[in-house]
Amino acid sequence: MLDKNIKPSVDSHNPVFALGRQLTIEYYDCGQGVLLSRDAVEKALLKGATDSGATIISSSFHKFEPQGVSGVVIIAESHFTVHAWPEHDYAAVDIFTCGDNINLDAAIHSMEESFGSSRVVISSDQNRGIIGNPFESQSAGKNISDTIRDRKTLPISWKKAYDKKDPWGVLTSVDIYDCAPDIIRDAGMIENFVVNLCEHIEMKRFGDCQVVHFGEDEKVAGFSMTQLIETSLISGHFANATNTAYLDIFSCKFYEPREVAEFALSFFKGNHYKMQVALRQ
Repeated sequence: MLDKNIKPSVDSHNPVFALGRQLTIEYYDCGQGVLLSRDAVEKALLKGATDSGATIISSSFHKFEPQGVSGVVIIAESHFTVHAWPEHDYAAVDIFTCGDNINLDAAIHSMEESFGSSRVVISSDQNRGIIGNPFESQSAGKNISDTIRDRKTLPISWKKAYDKKDPWGVLTSVDIYDCAPDIIRDAGMIENFVVNLCEHIEMKRFGDCQVVHFGEDEKVAGFSMTQLIETSLISGHFANATNTAYLDIFSCKFYEPREVAEFALSFFKGNHYKMQVALRQ
């Protein structure tokens, strides 16, 4: 996976070398539930570091509420870090090493297996701390001021993305797992959720909330809900068989998708959620 693991021969006429090497790795489509567990994520990074031949010094990991895990494994050669987004089955990993003895391929594949990831992308591979005469070396890159000016960045805020694209509307699909059965089986509670959600994201309801039970097929039996809002529509289905809520919020007025997901998770007393966002042109 990493041809750069093969060290080039040293050019004695151009004695430039790096103090360290940094990789950023994107793990997509990770296994169901793996990224929800602080222990599982920590175990994955510790195993990756061990399999790479690194010398582990210590580790520290934290689970966020309602979900998400960040952590670091300190190694004698530098560190492994991670932040996990369970709602997207995605983990961002950073490996920094100042030692030539680390097998980066082994680390990447080890974590791929532990996360159950079906798509792995090495998004950057950088030399850090170039010593010698780096500005005469092609490997050194640009001056930092030029890099900052030229760097093309993607927004990490949905509001910034919305303002930049100026779309017609925002669609958020939220799947909430292991909901409280008594709540999703109660039409009044579902209607109450809609009223409170609209107040929370400042959406004006148009007409009554419709909550209808469908039950011919036990696999999909449960309440379905629709609520017109002046800026479009809120809809959902609540599956009795799995205690899962499937919600869609579409609006031509901006709202913060994560606020919707976390409000719904709290209301339905779910265990965790998945979220997909689309800016509709």
